[in-house]
Amino acid sequence: MKSKLSTTNHCSDIVGLKYVYPVISRRTGGMSVGINFNTNNGCNWRCIYCQVPNLKFGAAPDIDFRLLEKELRFFLDHIVIGNFYDRFEIEEKQRVIKDIAIAGNGEPTSLREFAGAVQMIGNIANEFGVFPKSDFVLITNGSLLNKTRVQEGLRRLNQFGGEVWFKLDSATGDGRRLINNTGQSIDSAIRNMKLSAQLCQTKLQICLFSYDNQGLTFHERIALIAVLKTLISTTDIKCILLYSIARPSMQPESVKLESLPLDTINEFAEEIRALGFDVSVSV
Repeated sequence: MKSKLSTTNHCSDIVGLKYVYPVISRRTGGMSVGINFNTNNGCNWRCIYCQVPNLKFGAAPDIDFRLLEKELRFFLDHIVIGNFYDRFEIEEKQRVIKDIAIAGNGEPTSLREFAGAVQMIGNIANEFGVFPKSDFVLITNGSLLNKTRVQEGLRRLNQFGGEVWFKLDSATGDGRRLINNTGQSIDSAIRNMKLSAQLCQTKLQICLFSYDNQGLTFHERIALIAVLKTLISTTDIKCILLYSIARPSMQPESVKLESLPLDTINEFAEEIRALGFDVSVSV
């Protein structure tokens, strides 16, 4: 069935593949080739703004490398010499591969063969001439960065000139439990951010939204600024990606979530820029 891809339509099965899916990205302004390892909708966190239906606690299942290779080759071929853009009515200005993003329906670094998968994706993308014109991105909550196999994956990502988008939605224990349903402390997260920055170029992505009409609270704002002050002086992290929710959450808390006004996000962005970071805002 013909369907139009847009920044608000992120249906991951729109092309009928298991691991590979297209996204028209707000943050990059073009097409992102998504890679989903978590085909079981398994994740070690449960972010209350998550758009994955039937999300469950768990890890990514073992991957079928031959199928991943077949799908990625097919998809890139369909874009490079096929009629993909016309078929899905992609706007002319968005007809460019901005990145290949390992993201999907859960925490991708929970894949046991994570490093091998990164290597395969990078090799195929190089064959098609995708890199270095396009980025190679890992979107992660960063909670498994203490594991050797994940660190090896970041080293391989770095070899392809890739980058990590590390999630930091709250810098307080209460906020992290509420927003991400994780017991990982902020100190542990900071250690993993520092480790990530040592292994690969790392950016922080922060989802800002209002929960139960509270807006961006003073407590959360101050805590985030404190963490960012630490990171600007102790790591090579220099870029912050701010965004708000644009599509409905599939979690029980969805009725309590609202996107923040652009003025509020821009005001916070200026606070962060004053610390010395580059800040990108997407709404």
